[in-house]
Amino acid sequence: MPPPQPFLIRVIDLETTGDKPPAHGVVEIGWQDVALGPDGRWELYGEGGNRMVNPGRPIPPLTMAIHHIRDEDVADAPWWHDVARPVLDPWPRRVALAAHRASFEQQFCTASLTRGADWICTYKCALRLWPGSPRFSNQFLRYWRMPEGMEHERGLPAHRAFPDAYVTAFHLRDMLNEASVEQLIAWSNEPALEPRVRYGPERGREYAELDEDVLAAFMNDRDADIRFSAATEMARRQGGGAVKRSSVPVQDLLL
Repeated sequence: MPPPQPFLIRVIDLETTGDKPPAHGVVEIGWQDVALGPDGRWELYGEGGNRMVNPGRPIPPLTMAIHHIRDEDVADAPWWHDVARPVLDPWPRRVALAAHRASFEQQFCTASLTRGADWICTYKCALRLWPGSPRFSNQFLRYWRMPEGMEHERGLPAHRAFPDAYVTAFHLRDMLNEASVEQLIAWSNEPALEPRVRYGPERGREYAELDEDVLAAFMNDRDADIRFSAATEMARRQGGGAVKRSSVPVQDLLL
């Protein structure tokens, strides 16, 4: 009998001409799988890969300066719809797709291309699992966490599709060994639960430290993530949670 198919999640990363499809298009997709092993632990699986994509429009200098992909590099590449389905909906079938700040990839990787796949956002999950991190970008988490087993050179250069997917896969591996697939998907479907205030006179303070009148004001903020973070903290207190008191002066948090 053939061996059982692995239970896997495919991490992807896109490089594009910009962040607003359909005005912008994909120029490269990279992927790296993470699979559940027979010992019940998640590990990276396979070699991953990347494909170049012709976006059907010029690549602006602003985005070339980030990923260094030029028009001539993709002139003979296939179109997005010819590349996307085999990568996003592979066989053996993945149980979910994952990306760091997955809302960006989801703009281009539509439900019709993924067959309605569930998504895991490693950014949102990092906020939940590693709230003590000073920052939550893919590359910052890489060096703050120093994931075991990562080959440094395979994760370079940054801002190219395969290296970024490779780095994200290590974050996902460790998340899956802390929490269930279902939990990570659930967190990813909610707004981001931010541990600290992003702007204003309270910038840098944890939501758990804020006075209730400040929390109430944040619950009416225009930003959905801020509203959600403030409302979650308010609900925690109403359930009996204590206010956290910081010994760090606000002016020090602003530096």
